[in-house]
Amino acid sequence: MTVFRAAAAWIDDKIVKRVDICVDATGIITSVGPSGEPTTDEVIDLPGVVYPGFANAHSHAFHRALRGRTHGDGGTFWTWRQGMYQVAATLNPDSYYSLARAVYGEMVLAGVTSVGEFHYVHHQPNGTPYADPNAMGLALISAAQDAGLRITLLDTCYLSGGLDPSGHLPMQPEQVRFSDGSASAWAERVHLMSDSPTTRIGAAIHSVRAVPRDSIATVVAASDQWPLHIHVSEQPAENQACVAAYGMTPTELLGATGALSGRTTAVHATHLTEHDIELLGSTRTFSCFCPTTERDLADGIGPATALASAGSSLCLGSDQHAVIDLLEEARALEMHERLESNQRGRIQPAEFVTALTVAGHQSLGWHDTGRIAVGQRADLVAIRTDTVRTAGSDPGQIVLSAFAADVDTVVVDGEIRVSGGRHASIDVAAELVSTIDILWSRRAD
Repeated sequence: MTVFRAAAAWIDDKIVKRVDICVDATGIITSVGPSGEPTTDEVIDLPGVVYPGFANAHSHAFHRALRGRTHGDGGTFWTWRQGMYQVAATLNPDSYYSLARAVYGEMVLAGVTSVGEFHYVHHQPNGTPYADPNAMGLALISAAQDAGLRITLLDTCYLSGGLDPSGHLPMQPEQVRFSDGSASAWAERVHLMSDSPTTRIGAAIHSVRAVPRDSIATVVAASDQWPLHIHVSEQPAENQACVAAYGMTPTELLGATGALSGRTTAVHATHLTEHDIELLGSTRTFSCFCPTTERDLADGIGPATALASAGSSLCLGSDQHAVIDLLEEARALEMHERLESNQRGRIQPAEFVTALTVAGHQSLGWHDTGRIAVGQRADLVAIRTDTVRTAGSDPGQIVLSAFAADVDTVVVDGEIRVSGGRHASIDVAAELVSTIDILWSRRAD
């Protein structure tokens, strides 16, 4: 038995001082109570305020290679996408493993204990499958294991090159490696993989642009009870094309094909009608916001409070990893609401924490983590209260002042993965430099 002794911890939606969190050899919390009782067990002191582990519900690991490389010429989401395609073309299972391991290491440093990887770089650049057709997905799973966090691999169906009023467009050369050719072929490949104690296999529909209506229904049926994630209404152009082609919004199309439910997560959900919001709420579909990406790509500000009020639980992702800081993603929910409404306090700190923890993990199919409570996995994040950013903060409002740099200790399944702000096994910065430099040198070639 290990006792994690917290000066303060977030328990039952409030700060509780002087807490002992007892964890068994399997990484499960066995008791939570006041500190100070004599014990013969190992005691590990955690500084600052201890929160449950954070869930990053939406990641494209290879997009991390674009940070600091796509900002010089302005442009739009659509021009940024061309640079993304160029980086994707450089990847193979070995290079993707190396990059993802470093990216997931950066996430662990930021307090992330579960990641949802929205994975669509499936095949060789010419579209031919690797000898193992899941080689790229398995590389991501191995990278997550080595970095020390659990993963939900959201294997993504991607079948068309876009959508316009005439219908779906052919795949472009830079997209062919994303496609299995049909939804049934996608399902056959994905079902070759299986869950493990640190891995969940899930499904994703890239978007209504990339998956035709009939194929959406096939993915929904084939994914059964798995988590199902979908890019929804990230751009007005997507909405316009869907209305022109199908006579309904993307959300309405997903509702009509049975894709919305309590196992579904709508990612971005930025440009929604009132009816869209009602549909997502009434079906208990999660809404995943990625504020640092949505502002970096000039996507817009989504209706977070309206969705939450309608019944759609909010969760968070770092998406293209312009920033990997889930505290900043959570805080941005409220800050963006302030800009839209001219009001403060529309989203309270307790709601931030729920989005960071319980809701995010549940959207990824992990229902036994996200709370500091008996029977939960021992995922803990200790945030210092004595840094230049957090000094003087009320512990209950630390999520409004802390950044990833203030994360001191991260525990995943009872194992210390970060201590003193350093990863236990990876020199994250060095690995990021080396892997990203190699990818960009290949792109230049």
